[in-house]
Order: sequence, then structure tokens, then C-alpha cells
Amino acid sequence: MQILQSPDADDPNFQSATYLGRPIAILNRDGRWHVYLDHILQNNVMFATAETATAWLIERVDHGVPARVH
Repeated sequence: MQILQSPDADDPNFQSATYLGRPIAILNRDGRWHVYLDHILQNNVMFATAETATAWLIERVDHGVPARVH
């Protein structure tokens, strides 16, 4: 499921969206997808694919989990 859209369609390494009122984004760095929830990088959370990163973010939002700040 690909719900995120890049503001710059020419950059496949960054995708962002608002899901249930919360900003979410994924960024590919060196082949690993980093996740941002509420504009906060979720440290030590990386994924091999954009799809798994997106699914993780959606699950967090669906369960009302707050963004980790540390």
C-alpha cells in the first residue's frame, strides 16, 4: 500500500503525507528507510522497504502512539 506522496515527484527517496491528521514521512538513506512521525525522526527505527516503513507509521497512528522524542 503506497499512500505517501513526494512533494517532488523526481525524488523517490522522500515521501510524506498526513494520515488521520498526523504528519508522517519516510526518507531513504543508504538503502534504509527512516520514519518521521509528527515531524520527529523515530530514532533506531529503520526499514528495508518503503512499504514496511509506511505500514509501521500507519499502525502507530491507528493505535494513537505518540512520537518518540529521544
